[in-house]
Amino acid sequence: MPSELDDVKYQVAVANRVLAETGLATGVTASFGHASMRLPSDPGRFAIKGRGYELDVLERMRPQDMVVCDLDGRKVDGAPGLTPCYEIKMHSCIYKVRPDVQAVVHVHPRFTVVMSVLQETLVPMCPEGIDLVRHPLPVYPHNKLILTEEDGMEVATELGGHKAVLLLGHGAATTGADLTEAVMNMYHLEEQARMNWYACCAAGPQHRRIPEELIAESDNRTAIHELPHLKELFGGVPPPPNNGVYLHYADLVSRDL
Repeated sequence: MPSELDDVKYQVAVANRVLAETGLATGVTASFGHASMRLPSDPGRFAIKGRGYELDVLERMRPQDMVVCDLDGRKVDGAPGLTPCYEIKMHSCIYKVRPDVQAVVHVHPRFTVVMSVLQETLVPMCPEGIDLVRHPLPVYPHNKLILTEEDGMEVATELGGHKAVLLLGHGAATTGADLTEAVMNMYHLEEQARMNWYACCAAGPQHRRIPEELIAESDNRTAIHELPHLKELFGGVPPPPNNGVYLHYADLVSRDL
């Protein structure tokens, strides 16, 4: 039976590959970015993509390529020759101040990057990720690499209680209760950024958005599993999360693992 550490390293390797498969880390950004996950039984440690690989791109990551770090960003487990990723402090500091966060993702999605440089606030433009941008996201107003404890704490502080923080000209960091949520938050964030870019090009920076009153319509609606025509189907129990998109990509990228 695989150990907990083996399972976490596998999940993190798959998540890094999913970031590539979904276009969030491809082309010129193929080696930029990283996903990480806490060890469930030891929340003071987490597995993450490192540096020092012969082929250092996200789509090639394997479980044995993951390194384990503590909340100071120090490597405590991993193959010889591998180091933590350069921006390990982004992950370690977020974990340090947000005990609710179990997974962190950082990549450089192109539409997210350009919208942050334009300093245009992302607004709801489609259902995918609508809650992420329902209120303005925090923006870390620097383009520098996150290398020091001070840098990492600045990003973690800017993130606050949000699920995502934009890094000016440097992509974003997203969080989740698991890797599925952290990766999908990034995927949805990039979709909202893409739709905002299209709208800016079509109608200018003052383009229309999905108004708050229409978003709010869904807040207090009858739960799906309580609807009369579906109650029997679900047995009155909330359906599991629809993770089909992530599971689809995870299946595609893991067939050689």
